[in-house]
Amino acid sequence: MPTKPLNIETDFMHLARLALTGRAQDVQLLLHRAVKRYRTASPKLAETIAELLREAPTRASPLRRQSEIPVPVDGDSRLQLLRIENDPVFDHEPVFGEKIGRQLTQLINERRNPSALIDAGLHPSKTALCVGPPGVGKTLAARWLAKTLGRPLLILDLAAVMSSYLGRTGGNLRHVLDYAKGIECVLLLDELDAIAKRRDDSGEIGELKRLVTVLIQEIDDWPPSGLLVAATNHPELLDPAIWRRFEMLLEFPLPDATALSAYIGDLLSGRTDNASVWGRVLALSLKGHSFSDVEREIVGLRRSAALDGRKLDEVLTAALRSIPDSKAERIELASLLVEEGIMSQRQASDLTGVARDTIRKRGITPEEGTQDV
Repeated sequence: MPTKPLNIETDFMHLARLALTGRAQDVQLLLHRAVKRYRTASPKLAETIAELLREAPTRASPLRRQSEIPVPVDGDSRLQLLRIENDPVFDHEPVFGEKIGRQLTQLINERRNPSALIDAGLHPSKTALCVGPPGVGKTLAARWLAKTLGRPLLILDLAAVMSSYLGRTGGNLRHVLDYAKGIECVLLLDELDAIAKRRDDSGEIGELKRLVTVLIQEIDDWPPSGLLVAATNHPELLDPAIWRRFEMLLEFPLPDATALSAYIGDLLSGRTDNASVWGRVLALSLKGHSFSDVEREIVGLRRSAALDGRKLDEVLTAALRSIPDSKAERIELASLLVEEGIMSQRQASDLTGVARDTIRKRGITPEEGTQDV
């Protein structure tokens, strides 16, 4: 046995605390660590615990566990403090940049193979902070994580959690996180800056500053078995102590042409025979826009086509108005429009401002065409 009895006492107290709060998955994580810690000093104990873990019955479904606990509500309005998606769905396949995709995959792999981390004295990332402008996929990423992990997605409704009696908001926040801790889920704190502003901001009243302290305490107590994802459009407003609580930072930029092309192609798939072509064309035309801006534009054009009884391709062609600033991109757009038969050389020239000679030469030798602008 370990030479310091205090270690055993500490481990036992931690185990008891987790068991009494009903966090079965965290109990298992603690026991896995105990197997490794006591393997040398007390091999019989370690093997007994390991055997118990191997024989443990499959944990209850998180959805079933959720249904057994009432969803927390605001004491004044009686509104539910959480929006729950038991089986998140997507209208189209999510498109993520390379770096974001790699980070999201790591979060998935950490939860699918926690034993590798435990053996190295680590635990799966408990918290992730998504930052970036509106409409770039932050909420979608949380939904994708929940869907891929087969867990419910819990979304904090900030409008409901901010009680009409501000002093009760801290209690609302605790109720939400305590509820989520008892379920194997993905919890999304959307618009985090609304309740986690810098405490040195002289414009904020004392009660709002105390909310930050409550949130810090709750994040510190978040279990490794859960996954807490927060999102903000204004990271500069966040309290520095909040920043330090998140183990992974996911920075969502505006989508590049490749991501936009794939996204638009998916939005138009099955609605036109030229979905991939329009993906490339509109990606250049709509560069600098967010995914949500692009979806709004495409849906609006589809509505126009339906109401006017016109083909979607005609409406898309007539709507080409936003032209890239870069000369190279304008040449690329003009050439693409002509090559794909969407416009004549004259029409492409009038739209983009690229000389017809340049468009013709680009079709033969792209290098010469670029120099002629």
